[in-house]
Amino acid sequence: MKRVVITGAGAVTPIGIGKEEYWKALEEGKSGVGLITLFDTSNHIVKIGAEIKNFNPEDWLDKKEVRRTDRILHLSTAATDLAVKDAGLELESLDKNKFGVYIGSGVGGIGTINDSFTTLFEKGPNRVSPFMVPMMIANMPAAYAAIRYGAKGPNMAVVTACASSINNIGEAYYCIVRGDADIMIAGGAEAAITSVATAGFTSLKALSTRNDDPESASRPFDLGRDGFVMGEGAGILILEDLEHAKKRGAHIYAEITGYGNTCDAFHITAPDPNGEGAYRSMLIAMEKAGWVPEEVDLINAHGTSTPLNDKMETAAIKMLLGEYGRKVMVQSTKSMIGHLLGAAGAVETIAALLAIEKGIVHPTINQFVQDPECDLNTVPNKAIRAEVNKVLINNFGFGGHNGVLAIERFKD
Repeated sequence: MKRVVITGAGAVTPIGIGKEEYWKALEEGKSGVGLITLFDTSNHIVKIGAEIKNFNPEDWLDKKEVRRTDRILHLSTAATDLAVKDAGLELESLDKNKFGVYIGSGVGGIGTINDSFTTLFEKGPNRVSPFMVPMMIANMPAAYAAIRYGAKGPNMAVVTACASSINNIGEAYYCIVRGDADIMIAGGAEAAITSVATAGFTSLKALSTRNDDPESASRPFDLGRDGFVMGEGAGILILEDLEHAKKRGAHIYAEITGYGNTCDAFHITAPDPNGEGAYRSMLIAMEKAGWVPEEVDLINAHGTSTPLNDKMETAAIKMLLGEYGRKVMVQSTKSMIGHLLGAAGAVETIAALLAIEKGIVHPTINQFVQDPECDLNTVPNKAIRAEVNKVLINNFGFGGHNGVLAIERFKD
């Protein structure tokens, strides 16, 4: 079977643009949550989010392209450019028919939808932009990346809510395993900090209302958690057939050795409280990787900071690993960057890659009083040095979608 390695990573996150800046903030336990500035929150209950700071789309696209595209494409393009550069791809020498793109999103260009409805009601249908449809559809980041880089191989935008980017990476991995591609651009992007999305998630009682203390609002596994904090950003990986990567002398971050994909088949928003679906997706990934429980060094948890999800995930981890489930290191990147919805899994995979490479596990911040029902080793508040060889990355989405990726230190 073909082996698949990760040779490039691009991150655009609320705590840093580029993997170096992102990692430095993760290691320091820096929060990217603050008061929302992207829209007027004066009539909103929730006024906090994890926005990207100091991002200028014209650093990546010309002015005309910026006007004709949604913020989600600005973020995905920046992350893709960073990943392609990081991988050192020489585009002219690639077989473009074996070069594909899988980039997903949970909600697509929702900012465009938000603004287009305002235009429709205030100015009439004839004033709605002719670019509205291509700006809003969720496949556009994948399509645009293919156009930008001439990638004529497999192209898809898997949409599975908050599991989207893990599923895109997992399905891109299978493209290479099957021999459909030599190289895949894979990951996710999201730009959902908008008035309508914030209102919708607020009505669901899903968001934290800790407006007076934004930096400590996202507190996975903590007894005082009251909901997730919406974030925005993009994470893109370059996946490559091992032999192809070796021939061009690529730097290899890690190898993908397993991928699990299941559904709770339980509820449209709530996870199955016993964690059975999440457990099976982790088990499938671990079995495909050929790991036994005690070999798992780290779990990058879904860890959303919602009461239901954190308890469910704890139950699933303990079901998977038994007593070792209380000892294995479990981190939540969302404690710092909020919940990037369809981009979450990709930026969290980058955190896991760097943990393997640097031998440092970033903390789960805002651990004040651990929930006794979430009795995990959450690496509270401070990064630790540890040898990390094998990592599971968990992502679970509305509708009961579960995606888990198994990555490990590359050994030739």
